[in-house]
Amino acid sequence: MPHIAQRETVGWAFAVDRGGTFTDVVGTAPDGSLHTCKVLSRDPHRPADPALRGIDLLLERHGAACGRRVTSVRLGTTVATNALLERTGAPTLLVTSQGMRDALLIGYQDRPDIFARAIRRPSPLYRDVVEIPERVYAQGQVLLPLDETALRRALVAARAAGIEAVAVAFLHGFRHPAHEIRAAEIARAAGFAEVIASHAAAPLLGFVARGDTTVADAYLSPILLRYTQTFRASLRAAHGDATVAFMQSNGGLVDAEGFRGVNGILSGPAGGVVGMIAAGTAEGPRRLIGFDMGGTSTDVSLSTGDIPRRFAAEIDGVRLQTPMVDITTIAAGGGSVLRFADGRLQVGPASAGADPGPACYRRNGPATITDCNVVLGRIPADRFPHVFGPAGDQPIDPTASRARLAELAAAARDEAGLEYSVEALAEAFLQVACARMANAIRELALHHGEDPARFGLLSFGGAAGQHACAVAGLLGADEVLLHPLAGVLSAYGIGLTGRRAIRRRTVEAALDASGHAAGRQELQGLEADARDDLLRQGVADSLVEMRGSAHVRLAGSDTTLELPWQSADALRVGFVEAHRQLYGFADESASLVIGSVMAEAIERVAAAAPHLASAKGAVIAD
Repeated sequence: MPHIAQRETVGWAFAVDRGGTFTDVVGTAPDGSLHTCKVLSRDPHRPADPALRGIDLLLERHGAACGRRVTSVRLGTTVATNALLERTGAPTLLVTSQGMRDALLIGYQDRPDIFARAIRRPSPLYRDVVEIPERVYAQGQVLLPLDETALRRALVAARAAGIEAVAVAFLHGFRHPAHEIRAAEIARAAGFAEVIASHAAAPLLGFVARGDTTVADAYLSPILLRYTQTFRASLRAAHGDATVAFMQSNGGLVDAEGFRGVNGILSGPAGGVVGMIAAGTAEGPRRLIGFDMGGTSTDVSLSTGDIPRRFAAEIDGVRLQTPMVDITTIAAGGGSVLRFADGRLQVGPASAGADPGPACYRRNGPATITDCNVVLGRIPADRFPHVFGPAGDQPIDPTASRARLAELAAAARDEAGLEYSVEALAEAFLQVACARMANAIRELALHHGEDPARFGLLSFGGAAGQHACAVAGLLGADEVLLHPLAGVLSAYGIGLTGRRAIRRRTVEAALDASGHAAGRQELQGLEADARDDLLRQGVADSLVEMRGSAHVRLAGSDTTLELPWQSADALRVGFVEAHRQLYGFADESASLVIGSVMAEAIERVAAAAPHLASAKGAVIAD
């Protein structure tokens, strides 16, 4: 764990994954020994930030022998994710070109359920939208100057209405940003602290996704900023000055100044993917399926050697154009609520969370997957600490699990005439949950043109070990990998990774000598910008590794494939091979287009220390 093994000064180094149910903490003491713990993310008896509670717990246990000085903390958090899903971000104003008021609301006119007569679409992130007279032609000619008077008038009204953040997205602004730059300047002068323009958030072709990304960044960043400021202040008050870095959705770290809302949506799960690859390839290259089952949900990922990524995603109706780890999330975690409805057994999507938690937590919670495992003896009550119940001092309660499942068995009998014993019902619910998880993995593998049976299944997260063999059997996979730190592998991965800066820009040029030269020129500017970002964060220039890539597509298509930057001929060959792998066919004579280029600056980190494989620590801790 480079974050832990390469110590700049003597002190504790912590890596933390704040999940929906549990917060995992991995800490390395000044003597190099590794310690772990889990705490509830929401504990009614301990209102302090769970990351700080976990850090304090390890220091309380081991500080007498190892010292209490904290030198660095790395954190993955669900703050941005929760704000997006719960629609609790900052009140945001969308400033756009005249005539484009409803463009983001209309989107691509997708209908997930084509037979639904009542369309229920997610609410937009912005509270209000204003159209400003302005227009720049696609080639850069100004057809209508920016109406600054109208913009100032609209901003004054927005401030009076309680708007806190402004997102600016004009037509063709990604290529010709002069109007966006001026509009952002006016918004900041009007008193808005959070102003984001689309040419900075997502300088890419595609007004809808670019606009959504910009709005999401403006909407989420103030919430994330408040959290990071509060966390750093609390950490400083308790432990003095320590280096703090945050996990991004792209699989790399960034300091608090560079941590943006749109880059924090998959902050915690990204650490799990990094940890999965490090754990699964310690003895050599291996094709891996990541099976991360926590308390609230299950994240699945697929790696053939490097961090799997996607560059466009839709999360709860919000279209995003930003690099993020390629993870599929399903609502089937240890705390997923069990129901008998519509004549069948159903698992999730609701979760009992940390409070009240599963029925066995003694807080009058519902029946969950965890309760099924308790009833079947897969979770031994005597192996868990006494941290449950109203006062947080009792063991888990198998009797409560049986009582809740007995209620569901009675419902199945009364509503559908189905006879289940409590144990048979628990097993049936687990089969439903495992089938859902296996289907999600199959779908992800198919998306990449792969057969899941050819991969090893690496299970991690607090609940994955109870279901790994069943899921692997359904997939036809004959290899299951378990790591000593499987229960806290996302936090472990956050400790393994280095800082990363990514820059992308649209090129839209034919894949020929001229287009390749244009892409190379754009890439050089992006590389300099990305490198400067890491240098700003204190990374030594000698530790910065640069990677360039091109996103190539067929002419007339809007689906690109990412390829390492290379010669034009090699890009063409690589595209044909990747297209054949993904879709089963390829036209070697087709016209190709360089859609965009991307530069990555990555902090090089050393391999994990050997002693990590025999890490010690509690499986679950108060």
